[in-house]
Amino acid sequence: MNSGERHGRPIDVPAGLTGATVLVTGGAGFIGSHIADALVGMAEVRVLDNLSVGTTERLPEDVTFIEADIRNREAVRNAVEGVDVIFHEAGNASVQRSIEEPAASHRTNVVGSAVVLDAARAVDARVVSASSTAIYGHPEQVPIAESARKAPTSPYGVEKLALDRDTVLYNELYGLPTVSLRYFNVYGPRQTASEYSGVIDVFLRQAQAGEDITVDGGGSQTRDFVHVRDVVRANLLAAVTDAVGTAFNVGTGESVSIESLARTVREVTGSSSDLTYTDPRPGDITESCADISKAREHLGYEPTVSLEDGLATLVRGGVH
Repeated sequence: MNSGERHGRPIDVPAGLTGATVLVTGGAGFIGSHIADALVGMAEVRVLDNLSVGTTERLPEDVTFIEADIRNREAVRNAVEGVDVIFHEAGNASVQRSIEEPAASHRTNVVGSAVVLDAARAVDARVVSASSTAIYGHPEQVPIAESARKAPTSPYGVEKLALDRDTVLYNELYGLPTVSLRYFNVYGPRQTASEYSGVIDVFLRQAQAGEDITVDGGGSQTRDFVHVRDVVRANLLAAVTDAVGTAFNVGTGESVSIESLARTVREVTGSSSDLTYTDPRPGDITESCADISKAREHLGYEPTVSLEDGLATLVRGGVH
């Protein structure tokens, strides 16, 4: 393995990606920019992003930036020419936005993703797609295995389920090497606050400002928080695995209650903020924890960043 990343400890890059040409859709966003960081200098990196959420300030030097929307067929076709691997991170990541604007969210997350997959098929490029734990909805049991019932509770979850299944289907129908990664609750530097994916950012901002830390509901609901560095590692491993045409959970295999998270944030920041409790969010699931045994076995994936260490890094300033 070789290594490459702009800041912090380098992330190991599998030898199979060295010298490859890769495209990161949504590469100016939270997770996508970290993938680009890990690969720059080791591979030829292209980033396609419409900058609706992302910013070019997150991009490392020596990447080829293409400002375009994934729904633009011509732009995507041009972007994938000569590409070996596509890391598909682009899309609406807001559950609330999908509820407020379901048609617009569908066009981005489902139609746009189909454009990316079809362009990949034309050039036989491997695709690693960003799916979500939202596809499971209220789990019947935890930890949640990949075979668990899929019963999403939001348009976003339905859209990610469509992407998840389309990604696998393209392997079955066309022989395209594809992998779908079902992210649990990702956190880390460059994240913006939104729903539970950004609850850590919300809590940190409140604690550091000396404001009350607001906890939805009673705070007993649990989540599996996985650091973006580990998510990047899962993506790189998926880009070289022989286990294509399938999906993998990406989490830590451990969960924490939202109330406990708030208290930990208060401790690591040295804040005296009080915890206040608001009404539960409609449709909020009570428990979530990833079964990552499949990813361990087939990808060699192992989470490396503990929640405490990840929070401490963010408090110290981390990588922005």
